[in-house]
Amino acid sequence: MSSRIVAENALSLPNATTPYFDLMELDDLARCPAAGDSPTLGQLLKHVGDARKEAAGDGNDTPVHHALDVAGIEPRSLPFVLTFSNLTYSVKVRRKVSLSSMFTRRGSRLGAEAMGEAPAVGESMFSRTKTLLNDISGEARDGEIMAVLGASGSGKSTLIDALANRIAKGRLKGTVALNGEALESRLLKVISAYVMQDDLLFPMLTVEETLMFAAEFRLPRTLSKSKKKARVQALIDQLGLRNAAKTVIGDEGHRGVSGGERRRVSIGIDIIHDPIVLFLDEPTSGLDSTSAFMVVKVLQRIAQSGSIVIMSIHQPSYRILGLLDRMIFLSRGQTVYSGSPMQLPVFFSEFGHPIPETDNRTEFALDLIRELEGSPGGTKSLVEFNKSWQTMTKHHQTTDSERNGLSLKEAISASISRGKLVSGATNTNTNPSSMVPTFANPFWMEMATLAKRSMTNSRRMPELFGIRLGAVMVTGFILATMFWQLDNSPKGVQERLGFFAFAMSTTFYTTADALPVFLQERYIFMRETAYNAYRRSSYLVAHALVALPPLVFLSLAFAAITFWAVGLDGGFSGFLFYFLIIFASFWAGNSFVTFLSGVVPHVMLGYTIVVAILAYFLLFSGFFINRDRIPSYWIWFHYLSLVKYPYEAVLQNEFGDPVKCFVRGVQIFDNTPLGSVPEQLKLKLLDSMSNTLGMKITSSTCLTTGADILQQNGVTDLSKWNCLWITVAWGFFFRFLFYLSLLVGSNNKRR
Repeated sequence: MSSRIVAENALSLPNATTPYFDLMELDDLARCPAAGDSPTLGQLLKHVGDARKEAAGDGNDTPVHHALDVAGIEPRSLPFVLTFSNLTYSVKVRRKVSLSSMFTRRGSRLGAEAMGEAPAVGESMFSRTKTLLNDISGEARDGEIMAVLGASGSGKSTLIDALANRIAKGRLKGTVALNGEALESRLLKVISAYVMQDDLLFPMLTVEETLMFAAEFRLPRTLSKSKKKARVQALIDQLGLRNAAKTVIGDEGHRGVSGGERRRVSIGIDIIHDPIVLFLDEPTSGLDSTSAFMVVKVLQRIAQSGSIVIMSIHQPSYRILGLLDRMIFLSRGQTVYSGSPMQLPVFFSEFGHPIPETDNRTEFALDLIRELEGSPGGTKSLVEFNKSWQTMTKHHQTTDSERNGLSLKEAISASISRGKLVSGATNTNTNPSSMVPTFANPFWMEMATLAKRSMTNSRRMPELFGIRLGAVMVTGFILATMFWQLDNSPKGVQERLGFFAFAMSTTFYTTADALPVFLQERYIFMRETAYNAYRRSSYLVAHALVALPPLVFLSLAFAAITFWAVGLDGGFSGFLFYFLIIFASFWAGNSFVTFLSGVVPHVMLGYTIVVAILAYFLLFSGFFINRDRIPSYWIWFHYLSLVKYPYEAVLQNEFGDPVKCFVRGVQIFDNTPLGSVPEQLKLKLLDSMSNTLGMKITSSTCLTTGADILQQNGVTDLSKWNCLWITVAWGFFFRFLFYLSLLVGSNNKRR
């Protein structure tokens, strides 16, 4: 038997007989009788780094490909077998109830009770129990691909989820074991990977960058940067992505890689740490036949490297069928065939439906299953025949665990020693769960990598920040020209109040653009955290840090445009505080919207909620109605208003000077019906008021200071700095709520 190894610039080093290979494509992981064991992945990665340095110098150029044929190789598999027995999973679904059916059902139920028949468990007038998996058993071995087939709704994805521990604890009946030992959730997360049906990738990262970031997350810190790069380069070649390595992933608005390449990148980011078990939900869905074959060919290489590969597939082509080792056909949650593709003709021939030689075996099987599903007896006869078939064939088979006699700990230890990376696993611990760390890297390293990835993706879409900055500057320009150089008259005071209320509420409304950011990343986050790529707390901190620099620029632009143009008071120190409170408002608003994005699953629904709540915040801020005039049953909302604190802070920043006067002499009649009378009459009225009050009031007498204005508007509880700190604290509070939403909302298990 021969294997083909494609190598980049195989070098013959002095005083050495072993060639160093830079690119490996292994059709069989094998043992050479003359040379001992075949190279492990760890050894190959070491050789990759050495060969790349020798061949390319700086490691940036790709050496010329050479092909070597190695003969005399015997297959060797790693000692892993995943067994699952009697898996059963049911859910409750709502009935479609009409008024006539309710009376009909009630009458039939009364009749059933009279006959002594009890209703089914879980059944009611409004719900019924639907069994998605019904007593499913089987096994998957390392070095092989097990495919789950069936029509839509047969239970393919449900079985994959059951094996991958994506069904809530207590809802799934039956056992899933690796080498005869029950799989703990923590251990399975680290030694396995799950590739979703949808390609969830950052659109503006290149293929190489996407895989490199995955390596930073999943490979341990103890592995050097050069070895991580070598692992990525080897994986790019293994996935057949060399020509697309520098191409961005792309999306609807940016041209990128093809659909088949996207699917292979999705597989690559989940196998970067070389997992022992790999689950895939319809990896060939939506691909043409050539792309689908290339994807399954990659999965075959992954399996032959010592991994268990389990995937669901709708209808494989003839070429793909030749790559599969085991198959399970499902029909309405029941197994109708389990075995090798080679045994399909014998199975259906003995069942009484021989497969014509010209037909595709899987197409024939699926068509027959559909016919039986539409018949009165359903697939019951095929299910029963499969059970008897399995009983008969089991007598002639032995499992890998029986053949090798290795415990789970011994198998994992052997796998690690042979080069399996498994996120920095060690083979020194006695407990299998303690052999692999929960997370490959420390908190600070995860946070830095997440921040770098997010900034790289955002930097390549400058139009998004440009639109945000443009919107803020246009709003600031309109406000500056509308409230140009306000004076210190009573009208100027009212106009200042209106400017502050609108400006502070605008800062919150302009942060609504943060809503779709997490909604777009939600499923990427769920996929990555489901198998412990990084901590949720790391994502929280990185998400906040990445949001801060744009907020600084937006705050500075708005403050610089409006402060001096409107004629606000306080000089440079007043401007500095004005900038800080605007920045704090942006921070609080961004955190609030981010929290909502973690709770609300849809963009349009989220925008509706944001606009409504911010309108309530403005209503209860104290601008439209003073705090003293708010009804007692609504006063709590006044203190919850995010607009209240920055609004009161800028009022104190503007009217905090105790000697500055805003109403003098006859200005007291402004904004009253007497405001239009002649000046002489106003002076006479002042004289009359002086005589009545017993104090001299002239046209220059100060009647209202800034402190009076603050008193009139009910701004007396907090200082401006306290308002600033409370606004900042609101931002941290909503970030904490966002973290709780990540903990609760990122649970992607079925109920």
